[in-house]
Parts: sequence; C-alpha cells; structure tokens
Amino acid sequence: MRAVLAGPLAAEARTGHTGWPVVWLFAGYPLWWALGLGQFAFWVFAVPMAAGLVRMHRTRGVLLPRGFGLWALFLLWSVAGLALIGLAPEGTVPGSGGPAGAVMRLGCYLAVTVLLLYLGNLTGEELSDTAVARALGWLCVATAAGGLLGMAAPQFSYPSPVEALLPGPLAADPYLQTLLRPASAQVMDVLGYESARPKAPWEYTNTWGYMLSLLAPWLIAGWVLAGGGRRRCAALLTLAAAVAPIVYSLNRALWAGLVLSAVFLLVRLVRAGRTGTAAAGLLGAAALAAALLASPLMDVVLERAANPHSDEGRAATSAAAVQAASESPVLGWGTTRDMRGGSESIAIGPSPDCPGCGNHTIGNNGQFWLTLIANGWGGTALFLAFFASAAARYRRAAGPVGAAALLSVLLLFWYMFFYVALTAPLAVTMAAVALLWRRARGASAAAGGVAR
Repeated sequence: MRAVLAGPLAAEARTGHTGWPVVWLFAGYPLWWALGLGQFAFWVFAVPMAAGLVRMHRTRGVLLPRGFGLWALFLLWSVAGLALIGLAPEGTVPGSGGPAGAVMRLGCYLAVTVLLLYLGNLTGEELSDTAVARALGWLCVATAAGGLLGMAAPQFSYPSPVEALLPGPLAADPYLQTLLRPASAQVMDVLGYESARPKAPWEYTNTWGYMLSLLAPWLIAGWVLAGGGRRRCAALLTLAAAVAPIVYSLNRALWAGLVLSAVFLLVRLVRAGRTGTAAAGLLGAAALAAALLASPLMDVVLERAANPHSDEGRAATSAAAVQAASESPVLGWGTTRDMRGGSESIAIGPSPDCPGCGNHTIGNNGQFWLTLIANGWGGTALFLAFFASAAARYRRAAGPVGAAALLSVLLLFWYMFFYVALTAPLAVTMAAVALLWRRARGASAAAGGVAR
C-alpha cells in the first residue's frame, strides 16, 4: 500500500477533503476486506464523498453528467418497486423475497451514485486520472494475489473483526458470513470433483473474475503505460501470475471477456496509429496462447468445456426472470424471488440429503436478470440506457485512461448476462463513467464549449 501511494498518488491522498476517499476506497480495499467490511466499504466511503459533495455545492456548485436523469429515474424505479415485495410471481416460493436484500441493493446503488458525482466533480488537479488508474491498478495486483492465495491455501478463512462485533444469530447467518468473513476460495464440484475456485479479496469467485477483467486495463493504463520501470515490471509480472488463477477460476465468461477486452485494446491501438504496439501485443498474445496449450492448464480448460455444470440452472433462472418481468413489466417485483422446484421439475426442492437442490434464486445469475425481476422491463431499460448513452457519448475517449474507462463501461454489457455487478464491479464502472464525463467536460471547456 505504501508503495502504491508513493509519489503523485500520495500527494493526491493528502489534498485534504478532495480525492482521498476514492484513493483509499480502491487502493485500500484489501485492508477493508481483511477487516470484514467487504462491499460495505463502498457505503462507508460514500459518507465522506457525500460530505465532499455538500462542500462543493456550497463553494462552486455540483454538476450532473448528461444522461443522469436516466439513472435518477432508475433509482426512483427501485424505490417504487419496494411496494411489490410482498407479492409472489407465478412459479416462485411465497415469502422468498424479503425487504432486506432490496434495501441492501438500493444502498449499493446510492453508494455508487455518490461515487459517480463526487469523482466526476473533482478536477484533475484535485485527483488526477493517473492517480485513479494507479489505485485501480493496485487493486488488480491485490486481486491477482488473492487468486494465487486461493490456489495455494483454498481453505484459508477467518472470522473478521466486523463479524465478531455482530450478535450471535447475525454472525451465524450464512449469507452475512459470505459477505463479512474473508476467505481465499470457493470449493465447488464443477468438474465432477471438488476444486478450489479463487475469490479473494471478493465475496464470490464470479465477482473475482469480473473484477480482474475490469481492473486489468487500469493496471496497464496506470502502471505499464504511465509508470516507471519498477511499476511497469510489477504490472507485467502480475498479469503473468494471474493466468493460473484465471484458468482455475473455471469462469468461462471471464475467459471470453478477456478475449473481448484484448480485441478492443488492439483495435484502439491500430486506430491510434500505434501499429507497432498492436503487433507486439499480438505476438505476446500468441506466445501466451502457445504456453497455455503446452501447459497442464489446458487440461483444466478442456475439463471445464466438457462439464457445463451450471448451464441448465442458469437457463431455468433466466427464463424465470423473463417470465416474472412479463407479469410485472413496469416496476418488477422489488427484489429477487426463489424458484419453485428446480430446472427439471417443480417437485424438486431442498432435502436433508440435498439442501442445495431446487429453489434457485432468480436474478443471482447476472445483473440483467437481477434488474428484470427486481425492476421489470421498465427499470432494466433505464439501467441499460444510462450506461449505453455514456458509452456512445464517450466512444472517442482518447489515451490509455480513456480506453480503460470506456472498456469498463462496455464490459458491463457482456458480464451482465453471467455476473451480478453489485457492488464492486458497478463501482468501477461508475468511476469509469465519472472519468469519461470529467475528461469530456475539460476538453469542452478547453475548446470554449459549455461544460456539462
């Protein structure tokens, strides 16, 4: 952490009330995870960010990004949907959708909204693009290290200090333990036998994969392209070391997402006239593919291809989300619900021999499906329209930071079918939108335009 905050980044962190919550939220996340705060760290740091926004409002005013009305409407949609929590869509378990999860999700949406407005209203002098990129790059290093920890010590786990402060019944709740208890891996039967899938410093292995994919471009932008020799070397070693946990995560969507990211970056390099760098990237990718083919890691990839594992369950819950949204297309149902039965029959359900059978949660298999059941087609349209408009508006963002930020937004439209974006992935995406917005605002002001 000290090395990451050295130099310009440390200067940004010492600028009083400006910038430091963003730096310490992202760069300090491994510490917050170790303490047991996990995703609640985004709530905690939203408080000083909100206080900073109040001070900005008093001194210079607070700007809103173009298209923010879409996001504000989505937040209102989420609040309105709470009125339907007590109802049960057809084919779901009555009473399975409670207010706790809905309130937590709403809190997460509000926290990332504060992050968007706070970071977007900071000037480059108060917190530079490079400082944000380096903080996110450090988080990528920590995520890769957590992947290696998950492989080396898959049983690593301990009760966190935050967990120890909770009353007994709350501390024993399995869901809260997942959020508050640091653990290195999820041990799951995916390949026909139990294997460890890395997840540190995140709650689930799917979140680990999503975050690594989002953060890798920031590592390249902030450490490789805008860093010194030692930082650049550390970044390249991190990317190389991440290959093994990426494979052992068994996350097929992550594998495809990394390919899509590589194609995006190569296209950007060619369009920018950096054909030499693009050619070097292609050679590096070819060398990596050859090494993977020749290594034992390829056996894991082939085993995963031969064991679809969750495909039937995902298809069933996705269809159930569409059905539920069709029954309440405007507001949705306020929160998730549990399916009645399993993917093959409504008669399938939990039993003493198979407590995990049946009754899968609708909306847990991707942000798109989550917004469908919780917010209906109307809320889903608002959610996606906000990010689609940002991607379209800032599609010509220049430079490494611009490319990393744009890619962070675009990846949402891939991973939303497989992984839930709350909370950390959505926070990174919102930070990307904030940087794109303020960079465009600065360019407009420099050209004599109207800043919005």
